[in-house]
Amino acid sequence: MTRTSPSPASVASPDWWRGAVLYQIYPRSFADSNGDGIGDLPGITAHLDHVASLGVDGIWLSPFFTSPMKDFGYDVSDYVGIDPIFGTMADFDRLVARAHELGLKVIIDQVYSHTSDQHAWFLESRQDRTNPRADWYVWADAKPDGSPPSNWQSVFGGPAWTWDARRHQYYMHNFLKEQPQLNVRNPQVQEALLAVARFWLDRGVDGFRCDALNFAMHDPALTDNPPVLAPGKRKRPFDFQQHIHNQSQPGILDFLKRLRVLTDSYADRFMVAEVAGERANEEMHEYTEGTERLHSAYGFLYLYAPELTPMLVEQGPAMWPGTPGEGWPSWAFSNHDAPRAVSRWAQGRDPKAYAEMALLLLMCLRGNVFVYQGEELGLPQADVPFERLVDPEAIANWPETLGRDGARTPMPWRSDDAFAGFSTVEPWLPVDPRHRALAVGEQERDPVSTLHLSRRVIALRRSHPALRRGGMTMISAPDGLLVFARKTSADVLVCAFNLGHDPIDWPMPEGALVLESLNGAGVAGKPFPALGALVLRL
Repeated sequence: MTRTSPSPASVASPDWWRGAVLYQIYPRSFADSNGDGIGDLPGITAHLDHVASLGVDGIWLSPFFTSPMKDFGYDVSDYVGIDPIFGTMADFDRLVARAHELGLKVIIDQVYSHTSDQHAWFLESRQDRTNPRADWYVWADAKPDGSPPSNWQSVFGGPAWTWDARRHQYYMHNFLKEQPQLNVRNPQVQEALLAVARFWLDRGVDGFRCDALNFAMHDPALTDNPPVLAPGKRKRPFDFQQHIHNQSQPGILDFLKRLRVLTDSYADRFMVAEVAGERANEEMHEYTEGTERLHSAYGFLYLYAPELTPMLVEQGPAMWPGTPGEGWPSWAFSNHDAPRAVSRWAQGRDPKAYAEMALLLLMCLRGNVFVYQGEELGLPQADVPFERLVDPEAIANWPETLGRDGARTPMPWRSDDAFAGFSTVEPWLPVDPRHRALAVGEQERDPVSTLHLSRRVIALRRSHPALRRGGMTMISAPDGLLVFARKTSADVLVCAFNLGHDPIDWPMPEGALVLESLNGAGVAGKPFPALGALVLRL
């Protein structure tokens, strides 16, 4: 399906983002245009018609910047360069132009907490303690016994400190040792990062997703983190600590205000923060409060949840009740860092029915929602054998984590091609055979496919102000049944989902108009079936 004019939902307005549906594209895995097995910017541009046909408001592009790819682009060595594996700046400009022609906003990642160790800033900073960028990263002397300056642990395992012989100091890294921590407390670093943001805004991007934002500042006293005292299984040294001093510092808020002043000098721009960790809810509110910080924050409520329950969903409106001055949440069920939702949540139930029920639920939530590439097809988590793993976290923790590779395998476009239409050669990650049958081409030909259902439920959200921007109120229901109302002064909808394994007796409200019914729900005189879903207008 091709769309050549903007949808009504995508027409520019100062708050176009409120309630928007954004489609996440992981560039390495979307479409390979030059036959090297890696997705690229021209491949994305060639398939934007598919994205536009879904009816989404815009796209979020994961990193495509110059990088050694130790963390597949989240280790940036040039913030204003395009990595050659993805194409050129001209390719990026063509992508933005085509997206805007189709009525799609373009949101790009910004990684402000760290760079690659190959970035020119770090190469200069590590030369000595007196160079102009000596204080652009977090450096500290060893303790008298030679051990690291604090007990901080990195997300990917081991101490958050690596010794550098040239400076005779340790440098900090919250992630891989190849991702040194920027000293965002330094006003010069802030100016440099603002210049990066200005560069991309001038190229026409519509906003930013700020990666790992609560890692952007540290406690300059390098105070040790206290241990986690609660019992529980811990997979990494990082999990043994309360992350009070290596992240989540109050100075981040002042930087966000500076970033907001910059973006507000451009029309209709949008910023969303990625915020994870034990204080995520509190920090999401801090980062979005009022009109001087970010527009939204990216919630992790669902991304690692082992099952989807009414109790889990109820936490959303409890966390974001809509009080005056409160920010605006963003939600996702799947992304490039988390195992795909259908594989975490289906628990032996029909994966197609589950994927479709979950898509409708996502479209009924209050806040912005992100659809991860392939989610519109109902893709399960791919099976990647150990010998094909490339994710450093997955390799280090095998077999204790599912890792990220299984969520990053190539997008299947055509079932009859050797590599599912993604590439003409063996891709950087293998195509899961189960994905081939769910390819875009196969689902386009099937009128009852998950792809067609995706377009329908996104259109439902777009056409009802209550779903896009209305309040959300939970309604009491039997165990296993999730029921809530979405409402504006002119529009009241009731959304019901059987998240359990068995049918449930539940009478529909009298006089309600069925706007959407899935998996046999809403049949008069019959129980509400497992995985059934209803959206009703009162």
